[in-house]
Order: sequence, then C-alpha cells, then structure tokens
Amino acid sequence: RMAGVNAAASVPIRAAGGVVARPGPTGIEVCLVHRPRYDDWSLPKGKLRPGERTLAAAVREVHEETGVRAAVQVPLRAARYLSRGLPKIVEYWVMRVLAVDPFTPGSEVDSVRWVPLPGAATVLTYPHDADVLRAYAALPPITSIVLWVRPAAPAEPGPWPGPDPVRALDSDGLARARRLADELALFAPTRLVCAQPERCVATLAPLAAAGDLPIEVDAAFDDGTDPAVVAARVRTLAKSAAAVVCAPAAVVPPGVRAGDRTQRAADGAAGWILAFTGPDPTGSYPLPR
Repeated sequence: RMAGVNAAASVPIRAAGGVVARPGPTGIEVCLVHRPRYDDWSLPKGKLRPGERTLAAAVREVHEETGVRAAVQVPLRAARYLSRGLPKIVEYWVMRVLAVDPFTPGSEVDSVRWVPLPGAATVLTYPHDADVLRAYAALPPITSIVLWVRPAAPAEPGPWPGPDPVRALDSDGLARARRLADELALFAPTRLVCAQPERCVATLAPLAAAGDLPIEVDAAFDDGTDPAVVAARVRTLAKSAAAVVCAPAAVVPPGVRAGDRTQRAADGAAGWILAFTGPDPTGSYPLPR
C-alpha cells in the first residue's frame, strides 16, 4: 500500500500558462498576476482539467486569471518544481494578445500588471518563473507564425480505385481533422492554404468552418514542387499573424530538417510551428502531441 501511495505522489501535477506580451510605450510588456493567497507575483497559469489538452488549458487559464484573450504562438521551456511537496510541471507558451476583457479581482488573482520586459524577471517571486521569462527574452521577436500540418488520413487507408489526389477522408480521418481544428483554433489563424489533393482541403474544412475562413488551394504546396518555391510561398504567408498550410507528407517545410519528417503530432498528422521575425524564419517547433 505504501508503494502505491508513493507512486501516486510521484505523478506530476500538470499545469499550463503563458508569457503574454504586448507593445508598450518603452518596448515589450509582459503580463504578471498577483495571488493574494500566497502574496506572490507570477506568470498566469493553472492546472489542467481532467481530459483537457495543454494548449486549451493555457489559453483558458490566461483568460480566467487576467481577462486577456490570447492566441498561442510557440512553446517555451517548462517549469518543474515541488508544490506542497509534490512534483509539478507547468508548460508555458508565448502568446499574443487578441483582446482584453475587463479584469475583476478575485480570491485567486487580485491584481494584474503589465511590466516592461527588461525588469519583469525581478518582479516575479519565484526563480522558476524568472527562468521562463528569461527564455522568452532570449527569443528573436516573433512577428508571425506559419502552422504546417499534414493531411489527416485513415488509420488503415486500404485500397482506393481512383487517383490519389481525389481520395477523400473516411470517418476516422474526418474525426482527426475535427480534433486538429480544435487545436489549431487556439493559434487564431487568419489564413488557410493547402495543396490540391482533396484530403488536404478536407483536413482544413472543420477549421475553416469554425473560423469562417476561406481555404486557398495552392499548387505550389503539391508534392514535387521545388523547395525554393515552397519557401518563397511560406514567406508570403508570414505577412499574416498566423497562417495554416496543409501539404502532403513528402513536402518538407522550410527550416525543418528532412529527418524531422517522421515526427508525429496529435491526430496522426506530422506538423510544425514555423516562427518568423519579419520575412525571416527564426525557429521551428513540433506541434504538440
């Protein structure tokens, strides 16, 4: 029985939050919260609900604690520490501000401050929060992201009598596309682009319906396209705050090593987040599992 208790105690508490940034009079400002129960200043975060995905928890907690409606950009380092003697892991994400609702002080958070980035780490109470903020400060400024996803596909494709480009998704593929749409919506995309195959269009269809966005079909993302052409197209998409590209598995996004093509994200589709500073790619990250 004691072994069971120890095993349960070793399972980390999982939480998620964000470094939420906005332009200020003197440069970038980040959002910090004060918790009256502990009389501390920290980054906005909170525990995952049962069955909740990390990204959804991060966006929800930031809004609940600060009133900020935020969109996810790229992952940051996770904070690992003991909370009341139990291991805790908080996964943080860089976030951009979409809108700010009126803040109402409560028992969990009674004050919100926007602090200039250079001095924000000194305001934070805990070293693990300051480490996360320093990791954010070390990143190149992220002006946009391009989300690159693989088309959803049946778990067991089976025979298909017609040409591969017109092959549709089966019920399993459509279900994976709907789950992928829920995840991608947290990035608040404003542009959806895909290759010509029907499965690429169908993969983005639930996201397009949810966000009331058109799907732009672009042959430049078809299998066999010159990588230089693909890279040029992606650079044009980086003019949007967040764009989504769905392309066949053989097309490798710019900035991602060919060996990374076997990485798999949730819903059976490999994918990456491509970060940009202006027209220049500055990093690539696998989409969360």
